[in-house]
Amino acid sequence: MANKRLSELENVMKTAECYADYKDAAHAHDELSGASEWKAKDACKDYDYREIRKRVQRIKQAKLSNDATGLMYILHEGLHGNLGNIAASSLNCHAKIGTKHLIEEFIKQVCESLDFIYQADENEIDFYEKLSFFDETAHAFGSSCLMLSGGAGLGFFHGGVIRCLVEHDLLPDVISGASAGAIIAALVGTSTNDELKHILTPDVIYAKFREWRLWNGFSKNSLFDSTNLENALIELFDVTTFEEAYKKTGRHVTITVSPAELHQHSRLLNAKTSPNAIISQAVRASCAIPIVFSAVQLKAKDQAGDIVPYIPNRRFADGSIMADLPFKRLARLYGVNHSIVSQTNPISTLFRARDKRDTSGFLGLSLRHAAKLAKINSIYAFDMLESAINNRATKLGIHKIRSIIDQQYVGDINILPDPTLANFLHIGSNPSKQSLDELFKHGERTTWPQIDLIERNTIISTTLRKYLKLLKEREALILGRHHELKVVNS
Repeated sequence: MANKRLSELENVMKTAECYADYKDAAHAHDELSGASEWKAKDACKDYDYREIRKRVQRIKQAKLSNDATGLMYILHEGLHGNLGNIAASSLNCHAKIGTKHLIEEFIKQVCESLDFIYQADENEIDFYEKLSFFDETAHAFGSSCLMLSGGAGLGFFHGGVIRCLVEHDLLPDVISGASAGAIIAALVGTSTNDELKHILTPDVIYAKFREWRLWNGFSKNSLFDSTNLENALIELFDVTTFEEAYKKTGRHVTITVSPAELHQHSRLLNAKTSPNAIISQAVRASCAIPIVFSAVQLKAKDQAGDIVPYIPNRRFADGSIMADLPFKRLARLYGVNHSIVSQTNPISTLFRARDKRDTSGFLGLSLRHAAKLAKINSIYAFDMLESAINNRATKLGIHKIRSIIDQQYVGDINILPDPTLANFLHIGSNPSKQSLDELFKHGERTTWPQIDLIERNTIISTTLRKYLKLLKEREALILGRHHELKVVNS
């Protein structure tokens, strides 16, 4: 009877129409399966429960003593995202929702401590001491990014993922997009949350992209005519630059593009690296799948606001070829150390298995090692082949294939569409209203199992940045008043 009921609950979770129904079924499943008992017990070989228990006790004691300075010392001492291995993926295999109560209590106590420190009497901890604490701790702790992969028509799956994250207020401020993911990333980067609720819908996407590809013929530079795609991007983004988008939304949106020439590296276009570049052209370039769509010359605004070529004499193509998920460079630019990935790139299925981080057992470890060796040997073979060939076009093709192999296709939290024939057929087809409804709903449903995990992994960094922002706003007011006083006194 228990197995039958568990199967029924799993079916409810799979077919739920809203997250509340999914969540209720997940909790009921954990109660029946025994996962709730597992969550209630501190002890577990997958994390250092003794260290976490001591931390919780120390934090509680400092709060009872009204010791804000002591709390700052405790948090400075060792606060990071995987303290005691609490972020280990193996801890997420025991329950349908939630994790060890001790871990949840630790996260709660940390967030309450940050509230306590922010509210502390400034006769005890002055303003600039608070500002320094939150600035240093936020930088040291890091933050999360969201990366949206390529995937052609299947990439509209990202729309459902974004809608779900916005609904639960879990959308990171650092977002990257490649190829089809660039379209959704640009929508996020140029729209407020309220605007996204109206723009990011199957109806709007269908109206803009129902004929994103039109057959061009074999005699042209590309197999498909990109006119409709370009018009849709211009309608959505006009001539907005990356800097203008950031000033509007406060989101760090990055679009990845790949060079159409040899001896050039992929580029990350954003408000830091290319503030004056025009987003619509960047997205068009990132969507330029070789042979399918022609490469693109980027555009930018000059100081007078006129549209001019950006990086003249260079053309760019599909961003997913060389930088589907550019985590390392995002980490360098924005200090992120945790990634959420919405992965629809069909190529990624060939490489996901080797990236599983908690492979165990003799067979599993051996297969993982063999996969790594196969990757290294493949890259070596393509390097040798490229050096032995003189034809420029052939060298470029080999270089692109090598780049596809030498990539990471997963992150810390991965949201993946079901590997079905129907989803595979979405890749090369123009979307229909029905297919977009299905993709958006599938994106939302696939995100639901990750909601609790995403919240646990991001709430501390979100709290740190919330208070850092408030303190910096206060600092700006203080400096503004000082400036006004100087002007009056002079």
